[in-house]
Amino acid sequence: MTISYAIRPASPAAHLFHVTCRVENSDPNGQRFMLPTWIPGSYMIREFSRNIVRIAALADGRKMPLHKIDKHTWQAAPAKMVELAYEVYAWDLSVRAAHLDETHGFFNGTSVFLLPIGLEHEPCTVDILPPAGARYRNWRVATALTPAGGTRRLAFGTYVAPDYDTLIDCPVEMGDFALGRFDVGDTPHEIVITGKVPKLDMQRLTTDLARVCATQIKMFEPRSHNAPFERYTFLTMALGDGYGGLEHRNSTALITKREGLPFTGMTESTEAYRNFLGLASHEYFHAWNVKRIRPAAFVPYDLTRENHTRLLWAFEGFTSYYDDLLLARAGLLSEEQYLASLAKTLTTVSQRGGRLKQSIADSSFDAWTKYYRQDESAPNSVVNYYQKGSLIGLALDLSIRAQTHGKRSLDDVMRLLWKQWKVAGVNYRGVAEEGFTPAIEAATGLSMVREIADWTEGTRDPDFEALFALLGVNCVQRPDVDAAHFSLLGVKASNANGECKLAHVFDGTPAQAAGLSANDVLVSLDDLRVTPANIDTLLSRYATGDVIEMLAFRRDELMRFNVKLAARPPLKFALQVDTKGDSAAQRLRRAWLAPR
Repeated sequence: MTISYAIRPASPAAHLFHVTCRVENSDPNGQRFMLPTWIPGSYMIREFSRNIVRIAALADGRKMPLHKIDKHTWQAAPAKMVELAYEVYAWDLSVRAAHLDETHGFFNGTSVFLLPIGLEHEPCTVDILPPAGARYRNWRVATALTPAGGTRRLAFGTYVAPDYDTLIDCPVEMGDFALGRFDVGDTPHEIVITGKVPKLDMQRLTTDLARVCATQIKMFEPRSHNAPFERYTFLTMALGDGYGGLEHRNSTALITKREGLPFTGMTESTEAYRNFLGLASHEYFHAWNVKRIRPAAFVPYDLTRENHTRLLWAFEGFTSYYDDLLLARAGLLSEEQYLASLAKTLTTVSQRGGRLKQSIADSSFDAWTKYYRQDESAPNSVVNYYQKGSLIGLALDLSIRAQTHGKRSLDDVMRLLWKQWKVAGVNYRGVAEEGFTPAIEAATGLSMVREIADWTEGTRDPDFEALFALLGVNCVQRPDVDAAHFSLLGVKASNANGECKLAHVFDGTPAQAAGLSANDVLVSLDDLRVTPANIDTLLSRYATGDVIEMLAFRRDELMRFNVKLAARPPLKFALQVDTKGDSAAQRLRRAWLAPR
């Protein structure tokens, strides 16, 4: 049996996709259909069914009864063949859902394709149809779905998937986009850029991406250099401001600032471009770590409810560790740039009080209700399992390298997990909640049960000063005085239509002690007006320990606060290579950043 879908941008100006789903030989008791409540890789219930504007069931071209069972499930009346026809509102400009206007269309299958319940493993076809009108004559289609029935790649037409899980794991971009192609070994890759990017240097972009991809494939397959897919597609939306990505098995959806893409004549790589390459590296690494190597809780996904695991620190955190590390190994980050990136992450994590209250295992489990639903108190109560997880990956990697004198590393652990996935095949059951410690011992011969428990189930930090010393790198902490509103007040300020609004007030800081709260709007500092542009300049005239008067609106009430500025600014990390370090440490560092 084949499940047949068709999707058409019926009204780009109204942001409406028209979708049909036809089932032959449907359930004789009445076929049920459901739309996922979340999308894998983004751990929050999103209720995609709320975007279905209208829906009807047809049998032999005639309307038939259709009953809604719950928030995301419908049941059709008994019939041999059932077809649902429905409209989906698509106005979510993100990597998670669907977006449609006169410039382009984008969708994830979780947002638009209803699942006939009980037919999850049946093959699917989808006819991707063009919008009507001459203005869309240059539109093309980019997707990791397989074209069929004479459809050429990049063309509107028929595409196929072996099952529903594959169907919804292949997002689709349609429009008049820029296209770049490159091969990594025998595997074709392409990158699609939607949005205006003046003087885009596609040659540089594809060359650099090829280096990133080759480095990752070589890490997982050092002998064969074989990718785990037949082809790969980067779907990229370029905006004035934006950043994000979502992984899929054979593709990724990315959002980036225009300035994050290279331009003709750009001599040195910019920080924005390095950030984009890091994003692409992160999502590409997920093709192994989380899309194939998975927590047992994700095998299979249950798309009707939360799928809890305490291991996101490894699946997201380790991926965050490797994204920039592999850029360095690919020669796209210098040693100095990579160490600066690590120091920035160390600083960010250490300055947030949430790391002392919540373990990253708890943060992983509570991603659905805390990490993905952050409020103004999040820095004080939630630890970021991406960032701290990347530091745990770093600590494990450096510990393994030091204890085995460079003979083993975290790379060996990832390769072992990858081998387990390949050997298990369809019988793969995922990584058990306690599965990383035995994997580390099997791959390296080291028992790190205590360290992993302390770092992940507890809130203890690794001794980074000692670990970096083993690589001939000095890890030091210095007063962080870069932003006076942060170092002297202990707040994060935002620009709210020209007003200086407090986004966060951090624990144990002068602002909190004085009574300032998140969402307060600062008005004056010692009788001088405060704006987002001048707050740091005003504060720079004061010394630590000074007392200032601040006026702020809370709701519509003007309040006065006497704030004693911090006597000790928070600390930030710096990492510097010890040029006088011994040769063994230098060899260990070189192997870490550029392994053979």
